[in-house]
Amino acid sequence: MTYKGLTILLAGLVIAGGAYFAWTVLSGGPKADAEDIEVTMYRGPDCDCCVDWADYLEDQGMTVIDEKVADLPTIKQEKGVPGAFQSCHTAVVGDYIVEGHVPSDEIRRMVAQQPDAIGIAVPGMPAGSPGMEVGHTESYEVLLFNQESYSVFAEY
Repeated sequence: MTYKGLTILLAGLVIAGGAYFAWTVLSGGPKADAEDIEVTMYRGPDCDCCVDWADYLEDQGMTVIDEKVADLPTIKQEKGVPGAFQSCHTAVVGDYIVEGHVPSDEIRRMVAQQPDAIGIAVPGMPAGSPGMEVGHTESYEVLLFNQESYSVFAEY
């Protein structure tokens, strides 16, 4: 191999290594494949926006099990969802809770990063969040929460 060929090869390796570093370290690591994520959603029997959120997740490649329940507040209490973070549905993804209209990217990121938390939530039902597309968009936060504390996981 010539000196020029070796230089090009090494430059390519340096660029590839930098890209891998940026992907794994700066972006939080490899993302969970959507096809590997199963979401069990608990909702009241008459909520259409919950169905819209489930359809959105399925369009993103996730599997959604739709559980209609008569006593959703009890499910939320059993799962440890703080009252201020509650929305129209509660979902379970592995060992985590996903409360409300959380974007699929944040579910993937939570599964990949495995934070020490109960789960993530989008409190209320903000316009423009997945399943709540109503013609206008409100800014909202995805919150990572535990029993005693929370932090902002993402902003939209």
